[in-house]
Amino acid sequence: MTNNSFQNQVAIVTGAGIGIGFEVARQLSSLGAKVVLNDIDDDLAKIASQKIIEQGGICEAFGGDICEINVINGIIAFTVKKFGRLDILIANAGITTFGNFLEYQPESMQKLLQVNLFGTFFLTQAATKQMVLQGNGGSILLTSSVTAHQAHENLAAYGMTKAGIEQLAKNLVIDLSPHQININTIAPGATLTERTLQDSEYISTWSRITPTGRPSTVQDIANAAVFLVSPFSRQITGQSLVIDGGWTSVGVSPY
Repeated sequence: MTNNSFQNQVAIVTGAGIGIGFEVARQLSSLGAKVVLNDIDDDLAKIASQKIIEQGGICEAFGGDICEINVINGIIAFTVKKFGRLDILIANAGITTFGNFLEYQPESMQKLLQVNLFGTFFLTQAATKQMVLQGNGGSILLTSSVTAHQAHENLAAYGMTKAGIEQLAKNLVIDLSPHQININTIAPGATLTERTLQDSEYISTWSRITPTGRPSTVQDIANAAVFLVSPFSRQITGQSLVIDGGWTSVGVSPY
């Protein structure tokens, strides 16, 4: 892709204060897109947005919990008011809750469902309505996980929500395709982020059990994400792309 592959395109990226989301936003901006960067932490969203601006990109921050309907409606309205349109949605915001199945509590499930499923569903709905109104198509990408494809200890609830996200993308092919909107998911595996690097054993463990010999970087994940919302992938829809260095093919437990 070239520096103007996303020229005149407007993108929303949620959960983008740090990690994978930030790198996706940064790459889209570097390729010419105007980006609205969301994070639940308003200050973090502003810091991340400023970093992209300092690299020559066009980026606006929009803080707020994207599982709340007023925030969902607000970010769509803000984006259209600021840039006149919406072409790309990267629904990356999500939370992880760990817990033994027999001891997992309803309170944990409620928040997990609210963010990962409710928020993703209604943000996708709001973005789709705007794209349909514009009449020029668009691209939507949802963030899943390898836990939607393979069992992982203490992640039964989380994996369930990610599998639900993948089914949402498959089902929405029916609703979105007539409007020239494609929708896909990425399913990252072990990835080096600010959070995972807090575990001193993370790199050594995942390097040992990943066929490519290393965990993914945020750049690895963002490269795939950006491709799936690019002009080069408009005929790809309803698919889930696993990005894990081959880990799900061998399934070696990290425990």
